Amino acid sequence: VGNLVVGGSGKTPVVEAIARMLVEMGERPSILSRGHARKRREDGVVVVSDSERVLEPVERSGDEPQMLARALPGTPVLVSADRFLAGRLAEQRLGCTVHILEDGFQHLQLARTVDVLLVTPGDLDDRVLPSRRLREGLDAARVADALIVSGTSDDATRVSNALGVNTAFTVETTFGALRPLGEGEAPAPAGARVVAVAGIARPERFFRAVRSQGWNVVADLPYADHHWYTARDLAEINNAAQAAHARIVVTTEKDAVRIGEQAWWAALPMKASIQPVGEFRSWLRGRLR
Repeated sequence: VGNLVVGGSGKTPVVEAIARMLVEMGERPSILSRGHARKRREDGVVVVSDSERVLEPVERSGDEPQMLARALPGTPVLVSADRFLAGRLAEQRLGCTVHILEDGFQHLQLARTVDVLLVTPGDLDDRVLPSRRLREGLDAARVADALIVSGTSDDATRVSNALGVNTAFTVETTFGALRPLGEGEAPAPAGARVVAVAGIARPERFFRAVRSQGWNVVADLPYADHHWYTARDLAEINNAAQAAHARIVVTTEKDAVRIGEQAWWAALPMKASIQPVGEFRSWLRGRLR
């Protein structure tokens, strides 16, 4: 599962959705990640979670693998620069039958059965680094087995035709109830004053989502993707929330694993659903066979 642009395409929720689907199909998936922006980088394989529990802290796993390990109990998550080694360990010691490469489209060292590429209509007008956000030219999309397009079915058809990939699905995102990060008064009712904080790629999408869920965002505070929050950062955010008379601070699930427990904070969960779900399930089952 990968994309053509740098960051911010929604890979992690899609990986979670595919993992859940594989479990429902009777498979035993593992998720293999390189663990980008880990605080503590190590050689070999870090088994973030096995079939029973989360084993490693976020500093060793990285934020996205930690998020997936917590969201998918029973699905092993492994981190290593050598994903072949991680996959062999997952097969031999954890009994996994299929591997999901999180951000794996450009990982050419491994042969793969299925290449799923996440695309937005805006990617068609983008350019290659360093001038814009494309990791490689649009013609690279032709090796994908399927596209998952952020947008309508008409968008999917247009992107599919433009990139020369016949199979395309869409992705829908939904948001759950706020999840408190510590003790305090959360969640906040619709219309309440909140401060929104995001250390992710393209944080403006999260800020729009918080507003679309009905909260009055009195300040939005963006940080760099994978930002490790210091005590000073958290104090400044809390001071800003107090000065703005905000009810709570709302952040992403990805930020929440880096922040830890924090009173008067809450995370806004996001789920992805690949549509049409029945067609995608049948297509994926057929590809695995």
